[in-house]
Amino acid sequence: MMEEKQNIRGLGEEKLMDQLTKDGQKSFRAKQIIQWLWKNGVSKFEEMTNLSKELRESLEEKYFIPRIQVALMQKSRDNTIKCAFSLYDNNKVEGVLIPSKDRVTACISSQVGCSLSCKFCATGFMDRTRNLESYEIYDQVQLLNKISIEEYGKEVTNIVFMGMGEPLLNYKNVMEGIEWINSENGLHISMKRITLSTAGIVKIIYKMADANVKFNMALSLHAATNEKRNAIMPINETNSLEELAEALEYFNTQTNTRPTLEYCVIENVNDGLDDAKELIKFSKLFPSKVNLIEYNSIDLSSFASPGQNAIEAFASKLEANNVIVNIRRSRGKDIDAACGQLANKA
Repeated sequence: MMEEKQNIRGLGEEKLMDQLTKDGQKSFRAKQIIQWLWKNGVSKFEEMTNLSKELRESLEEKYFIPRIQVALMQKSRDNTIKCAFSLYDNNKVEGVLIPSKDRVTACISSQVGCSLSCKFCATGFMDRTRNLESYEIYDQVQLLNKISIEEYGKEVTNIVFMGMGEPLLNYKNVMEGIEWINSENGLHISMKRITLSTAGIVKIIYKMADANVKFNMALSLHAATNEKRNAIMPINETNSLEELAEALEYFNTQTNTRPTLEYCVIENVNDGLDDAKELIKFSKLFPSKVNLIEYNSIDLSSFASPGQNAIEAFASKLEANNVIVNIRRSRGKDIDAACGQLANKA
């Protein structure tokens, strides 16, 4: 049975090669199998047509190939697509495809649920059930890429870890998933087209900096004083803005990558003149750019968006002080696919 077999996707190429050579197989078979598992995305050993029948039967006896499945797909009026993915244990996570003129962005999850309890985010009201495995992270992109080709006629160009969960609390599996996404034996997507978004785990930001990661990083900031950030993001109580600023400055120095500050503009919470001044001050502590995000309503919160005119006025205040600003328009709100709305409701 599956429980008695080993997950072959949990083995790296070296471990797989070791096991195959112990069984009397040539070492190059490992590379062939790796390509079938990751690049070609097969779910059965019998589909590995350049392997002998005997080897395929031997693999079938010892291993199983886990895959995630698309349980439900919804398409928004603005062509955004949200998928609910079913995992091997019947848990579900959500991922989103966001098309634009020159790109297709895949927004993917890193955990089932989340433990950080951010007050403006639907996922924050869920319990964290477990971390996703590296192959489950990878499979989201592979499946979304297939859907993108079918629905939009083009492949996914960019990936953002902005779905369910906190990526840095699943550091090992997220890093392995990114390696496979980037690998020539995987999807071969450039690191520069991958962005990891974190609520701010200081010690792991230093760890990424020391590893000299090549992907982009975004901090979910949403308030630029400790008092306000503590109120809406409890993680700030143990990862203060002062500590985060030092970590982000170190990250920039080590990787030569400018962090992005994500700031969800919430009416009467963080949209005032004083809030803009604090955000300007924080953004000047290290090289950065700011993404302003329209707040998207959720059932469990009474927060509201101040509206596009107010967001544009807020952006103008930042720009007048030489802050690089981009306003991110909400997509897929009618199917609960917009920023902060993922909660496995469908």
